[in-house]
Amino acid sequence: MPRLVHIEIDDADLPPPTAEVEQERKVAIFDLLEDNSFTLVPRDGAEMPTGPYRLQLAIRDRRLVFELAGEDHQHIGAFHLSLSPFRQVVKDYYQIRDAYHDAVKKLPPSQIEAIDMARRGIHNEGARVLQERLEGKANIDLDTSRRLFTLICVLHFGV
Repeated sequence: MPRLVHIEIDDADLPPPTAEVEQERKVAIFDLLEDNSFTLVPRDGAEMPTGPYRLQLAIRDRRLVFELAGEDHQHIGAFHLSLSPFRQVVKDYYQIRDAYHDAVKKLPPSQIEAIDMARRGIHNEGARVLQERLEGKANIDLDTSRRLFTLICVLHFGV
C-alpha cells in the first residue's frame, strides 16, 4: 500500500512549539493519516518497498530530513533536502497566515476571502516546491504535498 501510516516530528533540537503551531501540526498529521499518497521511486534499478511507510520528519544540520521505515519499523532510507528552496515560501506562509488570523477578528468576509485565497496560493506554492524537491525520490499527490508542507512550516518555525 503506497501511503504513510505513521508520522513523527523530531523537534528535539528545536524550541518548544507554541500552542498554535502544535495545533497546526496535529491537524496536518491527522489529515495526512486519513488520506495520503506516498510512493518511493526506484533508484539505480533497486526495488523499493511499496509501503505502507512510517515517516519521521526532522531538521538536522540545516537540512530537512525525511526518514522512512516500513510498517514493521525496518529502516528503508532517508532523504536530506536543502531548506533554501523553502525559506521564502515558509516566510510568506507565516506572514499571510498571521494576516489571515488577524483579519478573521476584525475584517468583513470579503476581505477575509481575499486573504484566504492568497493563503491558499502560498500553500500551493510550498506544495509545488516540495513535489519538485522530492522528484526522483518519492511521488506524492497535491493534497499530501500540501499537508507535508504544513509540517515543514511547523518544523521550520524554530530554525
